[in-house]
Amino acid sequence: MPATMKTSKTNPAPATTVTPRADDGTRTLLLSGFWILISGILAGLAMLTVFGGISNQGPHTNAGWLAMIVFMMNCPFGLMLFVLGAAKWLKNRRMNKPAA
Repeated sequence: MPATMKTSKTNPAPATTVTPRADDGTRTLLLSGFWILISGILAGLAMLTVFGGISNQGPHTNAGWLAMIVFMMNCPFGLMLFVLGAAKWLKNRRMNKPAA
């Protein structure tokens, strides 16, 4: 058999000591989710206070409508990214715990 076709006889690492890559995207998900969520919340607060408030028919000004659009886009998307990043962080934390 050629040397390139030989299989290695070394033992693989145990499955319980899986270490994640140095940059698996967890930090990026957490930070981007946090800042997108914060910008949505700030747009909602600006819609309610700075841009004339809101009534049964919607915001009173054009800037209020734009702030509402930003609020309604950023809050769900930012929350989704933040929750996904938190779940990845918890999974990585659980995987890196030493075996008891």
